[in-house]
Amino acid sequence: MDLRQIAKDTAKTLSSYLTYQAMRTVAAQLDETDPPRAHWLRQFANQVGVQDGEAFLRSLFRERQELAFRILTVREHIAEEIAEVLPEMLRSTIQQANIEQRRQQLERMTQVSVEANHPDGSIDPAPSRSESRPDSEHGD
Repeated sequence: MDLRQIAKDTAKTLSSYLTYQAMRTVAAQLDETDPPRAHWLRQFANQVGVQDGEAFLRSLFRERQELAFRILTVREHIAEEIAEVLPEMLRSTIQQANIEQRRQQLERMTQVSVEANHPDGSIDPAPSRSESRPDSEHGD
């Protein structure tokens, strides 16, 4: 496991996601000030795609440099704002998700175990007192 490469890939994915969020933020701002440009930006993003944030920005610089610079600024601001809380939030989210996955799997395993013992899925009730006593205790 190459942790350095995993970190690089994660940073690239996060950067692309922040580019997407910055594009959405800029488009929302433009909805209020310049709706035709907001529409153009959304159409451009749909056509070009934002999965690779850097490729999206290169394409946007060729078409509308001012929007590309604006997205760069917003992306950097978002990154600065989340940088402090992200590591702990990531750890906490992963831990909680793992706990939930384990809990669900344990429930599935328990259910499968019960169903395997009882093909109809029912659980035998506890034997009644009279069934659990030996015949000699019945007073016969």
